[in-house]
Amino acid sequence: MIAPPVAPATARCVPEARQPLRSLLGVLLLIAILLLIAIIWQLPHGRTLLYPLSLLATCAHELGHGVTAMLLGAHFERFALHADGSGLALWRGTPGRLDSALIAAGGLLAPSIAGSLLLILSRWPRLARMLLGLVGGSLVLVVAIWTRNLFGIAFLLCAALSFVLAAVWLNERGAIFVLRLTAAVLCLSWLQDVDYMFSASARIDGLPHASDTAIMAQALWLPYWFWGGVVATLSLAILALGLWLAVRAPRR
Repeated sequence: MIAPPVAPATARCVPEARQPLRSLLGVLLLIAILLLIAIIWQLPHGRTLLYPLSLLATCAHELGHGVTAMLLGAHFERFALHADGSGLALWRGTPGRLDSALIAAGGLLAPSIAGSLLLILSRWPRLARMLLGLVGGSLVLVVAIWTRNLFGIAFLLCAALSFVLAAVWLNERGAIFVLRLTAAVLCLSWLQDVDYMFSASARIDGLPHASDTAIMAQALWLPYWFWGGVVATLSLAILALGLWLAVRAPRR
């Protein structure tokens, strides 16, 4: 018996003429998100509008201190996240002057590095939902291993749940938007820290502490405002590199 002919399978493809247009729209949307975040940071109540994402940037900042300390042979004990948007990482060790400066710089640069990585990975739509789930799972691990104050635990668990639910419920476009919004806030969070980077001290949970750039100045002699300029320049360079890698056309 001869089987009847089967109609060839058909697939719905995006016309080639539309693909560059979609890529261009994606680039424009990404740039618009970055510009919007930069503008909101400068508004009188900008930090309030972006409060939850600002806390995530603080979390990345403190984890940057801790992870850098571990990479340099110190022990990252714990960190605290406070409702006023400040945070504090506690580590143990006897680093040299250069290592102390690197640990201080690690916190300042960590949000930009994390945000740029998310921007780059957002090029692949199929990864977006998985990445949101991965961010949520990572926050749970951070709570389990290092977070020790009640507000930090409560906020990070709520943030983790939000990312996991977004990964489950959103489609690819929605997931990419959330991913890029989070990345933009992380990349540009240094804009809300400009005063901090160019100050010798800051208040953390109401108590005075030396700023990270002041710690760098103590270790490397040059004034804190010089290191503030270095960190701001590096943050811009990291953002530019991440944005370029995120929007460039893939190789064929």
